[in-house]
This record gives sequence, structure tokens and C-alpha cells, in this order.
Amino acid sequence: MTALRKMLPSWLTAYAVLYIGFLYLPVIFLPIFSINTAATPKFPLSGYTLKWYRDLATTPALTDAAWNSLMVAVSASLLATMFGICAARAIMRYRFPARRSINGLLMAPLVLPEIIIAVSMLLVMLQLGLNLSLITVVFGHVLICIPYSLSVLTSGFEGFDRSLEEASADLGESPFGTFRRVTLPMVAPAIISSLLVSFTISLDEFIMAFFLTGTDATLPVYIWSQLRFAAKLPGVLALGTLLLIASIILLTIAEIVRRRASRRTQNMGGLIA
Repeated sequence: MTALRKMLPSWLTAYAVLYIGFLYLPVIFLPIFSINTAATPKFPLSGYTLKWYRDLATTPALTDAAWNSLMVAVSASLLATMFGICAARAIMRYRFPARRSINGLLMAPLVLPEIIIAVSMLLVMLQLGLNLSLITVVFGHVLICIPYSLSVLTSGFEGFDRSLEEASADLGESPFGTFRRVTLPMVAPAIISSLLVSFTISLDEFIMAFFLTGTDATLPVYIWSQLRFAAKLPGVLALGTLLLIASIILLTIAEIVRRRASRRTQNMGGLIA
């Protein structure tokens, strides 16, 4: 048993390395082939060029799709974070019947097949008589982003000291004023993390956009449409590389903000105790 306990950390480390390698090794080839002079992604590389990156800015359809994705991601992140704040505050602050069940329903999109959710959203939109557009895409992205937003904001509200709100109320502040002047500033790092995570999820979301978009394509849908043409593949690889870099940067910033907020909450808790 003692030998097994000594071997367990090394096996876990090896498993983690293999898992990360299996998950991210194919992604490494994306930037490598994006600078290849040949249109065919294969080794050895025929040469190195940044031509495919320069051509991205001169493609009107690409710029329109990028602008559409930006508007959808900003709208979805704002709405998902707003709903997430309300839900996280209610779940962490109050005790009410079926609280856990409601929390489970809010987190359900994380485990349900996304294509089933997309088809269901499409049927609902059509039954309501809504025309497919960027607005319907925003609705779908909000549904997908709320669980991520809720998970981030719940951790922010979890370490919040309620005595600060009670002190604000004792000083004569209204409930809304207390929420605006005390609660929101304290959970602001979690809100920023929620916005960044939701923005990243919406920016990369394909299935919802594929089913709910109309004539205005988002960036993932545009990439999908270009994969049918072999000559467009290098440009798709270059665009995918830029999206990959942007996603990593945004998620890294969100994680840094979340960790700083967690440390600050722990320090304040220690001081109050």
C-alpha cells in the first residue's frame, strides 16, 4: 500500500501529460500549417509565408463575419453575465424550495448535447414567428453562456461577507443602493471574469450559430463554409490561429482576475476574522 501511494503521484502526472498532449497536440499544427506556402497541409513544409494572414484583411465576407461575431459575443456576454449575477446572488444568498434543482437546471446546458439544444431553440424560434438573424443567435449563445457565467459568479458571491451589506443597511442605504455601492464592487472581478469567459465561448460557438443564423454569418459559420474549397484552407488555418490566440489570451486574463479576486476575498476574510 505504501509503494502504491508513492507511485500514485507519478502516474497521475504522466496521465495528465498524456491527456494534455492528446488534447492539444493537434492544435499545435494549426499555426504551423498556417505559415506554409503550399495550400496543402503536409510535411515537409514547402516554405514559410505570412501571405495568408495579410489576405484576411482584404476579404469583405470575412470582415463582415468578424463584425457579426463581435456584436453577438458582446451582447451574449453582457446578457449572460446580467442573468448570472441575479441567479448567483439568489442561489448563494437565499434558501428557497427546489434551490438545488433550479441550480441544476441552469447548469444543464453543460451536459446536454448541444445539437439537441440548438434544434430545440430553432423550433421555438420558428413557433414564435421570429426570423432567423443575429438576434436569435444571441438568444442561443446566452443560453449556452449562462452556465459558465453562473459558475464563475457563484464563486465570487460565495466568499462575499454579508456583514458589509448589513452595515450599509444600518447606515440608511436602500437595498438597491447597497447592491450598487457595496455588492457589485466586491464581486467586480468575478463579473469581469464572467464577461471574458462568456465572450470567448460566444466567439467560438458554432452549432448554435449554424442553426439559428440567417443571412448574416458569424465567424465560425464562415470558417465552416470555407472548408468546402481547398484553395481557402490556408486562410482558414490562419484565421483559426488568430481565434486560438485570442481565446487563450482572454481565458488567461479571466483566470488571473478570478485568482486575484479569490486571494483578496481570503485576505479580507482573514482580517475580518
